[in-house]
Amino acid sequence: MSDIIQLLPDSVANQIAAGEVIQRPASVIKELVENAIDAGASAIQVIVTDAGRTNIQVIDNGKGMSETDARMSFERHATSKIRKADDLFNLHTMGFRGEALASIAAVAQVELRTRTAATELGTLINVAGCKVTNQEPVSCPVGSNFKVENLFFNVPARRKFLKTNATELNNIITAFERIVLVYPEISFTLSNNDNELMNLRAGSLKQRIVDLFGKRISQDLLSINIDTSLCKITGFVGKPESAKKKGAREFFFVNGRYMKHPYFHKAVMNVFERLVPSGMLVPYFIYFDVNPNDIDVNIHPTKTEIKFENEQAIWQILTAAVNDAIGKFCEVSAIDFETEGKPEMPIFNPVFEGEMPQVELHPTYNPFSTTPSSSPSVTPKVDKNWQQLYARQEAPLFPEEQSQLEIIEKSPTHYQYKGRFIMTAVKSGLMIIDQHRADIRIRYEQYLDNTHPMQTQRVLFPEVLQLSVAEELFVQKIQPELEHLGFELTPMGQGSFAVNGVPAGTEGLDPITMLKEMIGHLDEYLSSSGSEIHKQLALSLAIQAALPEGQVLSNEEMESLINRLFLCQNVNYTPHGKRITHILPQRDIETLFGT
Repeated sequence: MSDIIQLLPDSVANQIAAGEVIQRPASVIKELVENAIDAGASAIQVIVTDAGRTNIQVIDNGKGMSETDARMSFERHATSKIRKADDLFNLHTMGFRGEALASIAAVAQVELRTRTAATELGTLINVAGCKVTNQEPVSCPVGSNFKVENLFFNVPARRKFLKTNATELNNIITAFERIVLVYPEISFTLSNNDNELMNLRAGSLKQRIVDLFGKRISQDLLSINIDTSLCKITGFVGKPESAKKKGAREFFFVNGRYMKHPYFHKAVMNVFERLVPSGMLVPYFIYFDVNPNDIDVNIHPTKTEIKFENEQAIWQILTAAVNDAIGKFCEVSAIDFETEGKPEMPIFNPVFEGEMPQVELHPTYNPFSTTPSSSPSVTPKVDKNWQQLYARQEAPLFPEEQSQLEIIEKSPTHYQYKGRFIMTAVKSGLMIIDQHRADIRIRYEQYLDNTHPMQTQRVLFPEVLQLSVAEELFVQKIQPELEHLGFELTPMGQGSFAVNGVPAGTEGLDPITMLKEMIGHLDEYLSSSGSEIHKQLALSLAIQAALPEGQVLSNEEMESLINRLFLCQNVNYTPHGKRITHILPQRDIETLFGT
């Protein structure tokens, strides 16, 4: 019997590794930027074309590589980060496996220009599909310059399953944000199709957060700083009023590495459980400094899942740190020592015994009496037949004429219950309508009408909408839909838009909050069609502009609301599946009263 087990060629093994390490253009940028950071770069420039499909270029001013190292770096499991197995549990670098460059070279055409400070000439290497096609000396600055072209050129199936350019660019920005938030001391730039998206100068951590997500977030951040023998936790957590349903900025980092950790996320959310409504999320930027021996980062190719040795103890420390930050924010204000014009406050004297205050009683006082008593010293006379005072005949709840009214379809008179439900008599019984949900359905179908754009109400003083880079790109994409709904936005640069007009009928709402909510609800619809995005925008705007619960309505307003509801295509459910109307049948009402 012939042998059937054989070693895979390096080209095949590298493509298998690339399937785990290099999933999309964002993966390439993540690996190359992390290598630049490990090389000691103080400035890193990322340039992409067509969201990374055509070209990805990462330029750094790190220490560079020698000719031998440049050639060796594309070999599988070739790395300068570790030397032995024990080093896996004492990592101080971003990369360590030695698979990134080999995986990239297996599915793309790569050009590397690199030089160290000790040499006058650098090295140029071209690799395509794991094969070195060219190597020669070249004049270049100190550092490394990687150019990755035609990603997945030799794996057509993988290239076919890439998402749209907008989605892939959003993934690149997400990966970029996770890196730049760890290294505020390094300057970064990101460009797409010759359009500079980010230019982040070196500075403090809070300045880096503001540069990424806008100036407004600076007002919502509370500082965290706690140091224990197990770990050190620093960073920022949002104030309760910064909570939102979607789009909250939530980042965990451990030893300079981004991680996903649902267990620690639950610890943060538990602190805010009674401070924010259910389902709301609070932004946080939390950094853990832990002994490398106490964590394992080598459990997933993307290195975003990390195992902690002392998870429960760190949970308690994290909870205490967030509690402390919120406690300092919500503490009682300091005593005001300005005493001029203020009432005099007596000083406590433990020896002095104050006199008991005297209370003057009037035993004959009767609040139900029409004539006041003139002799307070006389004992009041109690009527022994006092029960007859409460034996009055109660007036009927509804006039007799109304009870005899025969209702054929819908009563012209309606009743509002607790400012939330409208009750009206119909032919089959009693109809109960949720006024908030009914208005959502009415407004949704009104906003969804493509034949006539919504009227715009100009604002007296334009407000500024500050967005992150990803949000700015998305707003530019959906700006025609926003204008159709009645918004008037003017780009101001640096992620800012002037809000000059809002949809008619929403004048009492905050336009900035309204737009933020609408953008936050569209995260999962980035790659959807224009019609689907328009539906989601219309639904989000309808929810915010609808009648609030507790709004008191006149009978005419209730009549108008009901009539407009019954002109809608679906009177029973909102666009997101919530019940609007419910009919209590006549026979059920009669059963309740035993008739």
